[in-house]
Amino acid sequence: MNLIPKRGTVYVVDDDEAVRDSVQWLLEGQDFRVRCFESAEAFLSRYDPREIACLIVDIRMGGMSGLELQDRLMERQSPLPVAFITGHGDVPMAVDTMKKGAMDFIQKPFKEDKLVPLVERMLEQARAAFAEHQQAASRDALLSKLTGREAQVLERIVAGRLNKQIADDLGISIKTVEAHRANIMEKLGANTVADLLKIALAGKS
Repeated sequence: MNLIPKRGTVYVVDDDEAVRDSVQWLLEGQDFRVRCFESAEAFLSRYDPREIACLIVDIRMGGMSGLELQDRLMERQSPLPVAFITGHGDVPMAVDTMKKGAMDFIQKPFKEDKLVPLVERMLEQARAAFAEHQQAASRDALLSKLTGREAQVLERIVAGRLNKQIADDLGISIKTVEAHRANIMEKLGANTVADLLKIALAGKS
């Protein structure tokens, strides 16, 4: 039995306990799983990048600021969608965070009708990023089954080279190319050349 609400996890990072409690109360009432942290450092020590989640963080905090936390996540190439909690005077700063990839910012005091749709959008993006990551990992696992020579043949198939051209390129016989093609199709679970191209080109758009 899965006890975690289906709507996803929301990390809340703010050094103001009243703000953390308020956000938690609002979101748990909408069936989100909420995990609160009083500092960016505490969040980073517990953050699991494999979890489908989003982050709501205060721009100004003691210790590491929300801006610095965003920079740390960017350094780690984290796909975690981020939104900032801002005071009135922080709006220009918040706009800068969006240029770095933040999804939005919410001003204090915040309302449920603004917060909940934002969280839903962020979790939707997190699910899409997770699915993309899983697809890429699955593709990489399949491609890792190929030998060096098979990888060379596949590269040329993707480039639209004919068997004779591939044979000339690699200095092997056409029959050997055909044998490699058959092995590649089998290892990648492809029934047609179109299937093969989909697997080989996934994530390269």
